[in-house]
Amino acid sequence: MDRKTDNAIVRVLTEFCETAKVDYEGFEWITHFSDYNNFPMSLSVVCIYGTNKQLEKADVNAVYLHINKKLLSIGIHLKDIRRHVAFDTEERCTQENNGNWDERLP
Repeated sequence: MDRKTDNAIVRVLTEFCETAKVDYEGFEWITHFSDYNNFPMSLSVVCIYGTNKQLEKADVNAVYLHINKKLLSIGIHLKDIRRHVAFDTEERCTQENNGNWDERLP
């Protein structure tokens, strides 16, 4: 993967994030990681909600579909989007890592 591809991923995930903050109650932010030597298999997207209760109520299938559509729009085809998208909460990070996302995320 090159810089151009990474910039495209950032762009579509940012677009998704702005929409998700309106469309999905409790959705707060998104990030991604990848081992560029093993792309796209190593692509990992993490969606962050505010509270555990908000995440429990979330329509994660809608989120999977929305992210997959965004990635497809830039030519990234993933066999099973569920293997590439994870969910977490600010509440869990606070409880388990004292709010330290650098410690919590890969």
